[in-house]
Amino acid sequence: MMEQLGKRSGSAVRLDTILRHLSPRLGAAPVPTSVPTSAQVSAVPQPGRFCYTLDNDVLTAEQRQFYEDNGYLLIKKLVSDEDIERFRKEFVRICKREVKPAGAMIMKNESLRSQYGQSEKVVNKVQDFQEDEELFRYCTLPEVLKYVECFTGPNIMAMHTMLINKLPDSDKQTFLHPMHQDLHYFPFRPADRIVCSWTAMERADQDNGCLVVQPGTHKQPLKPHGYPKWEGKTNKLFHGLLDEDEKTPKVHLVMEKGDTVFFHPLLIHGSGINKTSGFRKSISCHFASSECYYIDVKNTTQEDLEKELVEMVDKKYGVTSVELRDLWNFRARLVQGERVNL
Repeated sequence: MMEQLGKRSGSAVRLDTILRHLSPRLGAAPVPTSVPTSAQVSAVPQPGRFCYTLDNDVLTAEQRQFYEDNGYLLIKKLVSDEDIERFRKEFVRICKREVKPAGAMIMKNESLRSQYGQSEKVVNKVQDFQEDEELFRYCTLPEVLKYVECFTGPNIMAMHTMLINKLPDSDKQTFLHPMHQDLHYFPFRPADRIVCSWTAMERADQDNGCLVVQPGTHKQPLKPHGYPKWEGKTNKLFHGLLDEDEKTPKVHLVMEKGDTVFFHPLLIHGSGINKTSGFRKSISCHFASSECYYIDVKNTTQEDLEKELVEMVDKKYGVTSVELRDLWNFRARLVQGERVNL
């Protein structure tokens, strides 16, 4: 069904009030802010050879063609060891509850807490760290944004942030993320002006659960998602494709510390389990052009996701009739240029 622009729900005002107590940054309505841009980029796709990147002076023609064909682009050693160490130390502080970022979701393996207490051996993800200024520095790194701008244009919003600490796993596949498309979670479009930046904080390979991608699948439409039908525990909101094509080739992205992959929100990807005794950390952000617009997901494949999230918000905050776009509006932060729509 054709996607339509969504309207802001009246009950979202109450949610805003609750969340603003958690986040002073949201105390006033956002206003367009001018921030210098880092690269010369045309925000209007040029007719011709490339559909998924904008004309720029950062990517080579070969890099643009690779992204055009495959839907992802790996940049070696983009983020410094110094920055990664700072992110790691902040993550440990969060695990020990020395720092409590407002609005962040801390996902844990509760079965390990009695053995390890409050430590990084228990926490497998910090999601929505936009209020933690140390971790959020990742989203403002000039070396990251200069590439992001090639996909989004100069007006850039940080929409979704995660630091993943993939814990050692078992055959129960507790921390396996099924193959999925990130656009399933996003109530904003167009998809081609959204990109994920995913940085390895240590070596990632098949042994510790590196990213797995299906090259070229970014050219496919958004597919129906749901919880996987496998044995063992399924993590909340870890949705996967309901009808995965096992014949589509997969590529395991082996990455070293500081390597960063940029990928399209329709690219089908996932990650395996960590079969080692150590951790596999990564930090990521989904960026979007602030000129993107929110859509109404009702009567689309994303409607069930909205219902699930609304139930979670109602349970935690006692707020009903909230729309998916309201939750994303809370997460969004301008990192470059002007805030137009999102």
